[in-house]
Amino acid sequence: MRLREIAHSRTGDKGNTSNISVIAYDPKHYGLLLQHVTSDAVRKHFAGIVEGKVTRFELPKISALNFVLEQALGGGVTRSLALDAHGKSLSSALLDLEILIPLSDGSAQHSEQ
Repeated sequence: MRLREIAHSRTGDKGNTSNISVIAYDPKHYGLLLQHVTSDAVRKHFAGIVEGKVTRFELPKISALNFVLEQALGGGVTRSLALDAHGKSLSSALLDLEILIPLSDGSAQHSEQ
């Protein structure tokens, strides 16, 4: 399934750094976020866009994860030649991340969407 089916996002940017929060619609899905939306998964999802470090912060009381993506905005909103390279675009793109669906037998599979 795509991440957007179980979570929404908020974002901000400062200079060449983007900050993306992923918030589960239902707290029961927070465990899926912890398991599948890792710094590594986010870095791979944004390969070729994010050139720096990706740091994940866990916010269990609000069932959310916060990611800080360094060197992610082509030099910054005011310096980039890209039309819309700032955080709002990246948060929408992150919600397209494919995650595994846990099955009742304990296995998992990707959805066919």
